[in-house]
Amino acid sequence: MAGSIKRFGIGAALGCICALAACDVSPPVTPVLIPKSRPAVAAPIKVAQATSEKSAALRSQLRAVQSSQLTNGLLRQDGGGPDTPFDAEMLVRNFKRLAFFNEYFTPGTPQGVPGQLRRWEKPIRFEVQFGASVPASQRRADRADVAAYAQRLSKLTGHPISMSGPANFYVLFVGEDDRAATIDALVGRLPGVRAESLASLRNLSPDIYCAVATYSDRRGSSVYDSAVAVIRAENPDLLRLSCIHEELAQAMGLANDSPDARPSIFNDDDEFALLTAHDERLLQMLYDPRLRTGMTMSQADPILRVIAKELILGPV
Repeated sequence: MAGSIKRFGIGAALGCICALAACDVSPPVTPVLIPKSRPAVAAPIKVAQATSEKSAALRSQLRAVQSSQLTNGLLRQDGGGPDTPFDAEMLVRNFKRLAFFNEYFTPGTPQGVPGQLRRWEKPIRFEVQFGASVPASQRRADRADVAAYAQRLSKLTGHPISMSGPANFYVLFVGEDDRAATIDALVGRLPGVRAESLASLRNLSPDIYCAVATYSDRRGSSVYDSAVAVIRAENPDLLRLSCIHEELAQAMGLANDSPDARPSIFNDDDEFALLTAHDERLLQMLYDPRLRTGMTMSQADPILRVIAKELILGPV
């Protein structure tokens, strides 16, 4: 099982590029890709009727978190820009950190040791479900956001992703009052996913506003067969959309976070709210047919370097 969690936090770790040059020595020029800025997406806040004081307090707290982050220049929606260039070497480094390591300790897996390449091999079929506290207008918006993002992920990776057929990836929008009941109703719907497997999602601590867990039908397998994402219904719109972007992308196989990944949503500094140009290329690398599910990091390294250069410079 792999998981991803977003916690409250306001501080941003913005990158800094420094260069030193000796006299009469010209450093080699490294090709970089500078992301094109994207227009910001307006994020009106839709307020649902709270069903308890606890839920109302959490909703107010999350609105304050979003407001503070925006005030501090975080939750960027431009996908990166002139301040966030990246090259092929950075793509390879960040891919290794995000794809071969776990964000959380998994029993039986040594910490700090790279694992195998993990990804889906069967088509992904999303089903969006809602807790009783989510109003109809918000349900329509959330379902539309997930459907649009599913299309984007499928186009990027070439992997079949749809919103129809028997679900193997549940996306739950749930409030503090109905999260447990909604998650408990999933028991038995996914092969091998038992009540204890869902416990970490059922019992979210107050400082977590979304999470995802991926599962394999076979113990020790690197193939993902099912997943469950939980997004707090109390989140305001931009945090809500940010959760969709990060959790669904991480469940594709980029299960870790790294403070060095920039511009990226796979970074706990919350600088970016939505999938970036850098992240799009990581997903393309992950589902490139030249890689094999279950590869070790050393086996994948030479192939990753070829793919990354193509993504920066174009095919040779």
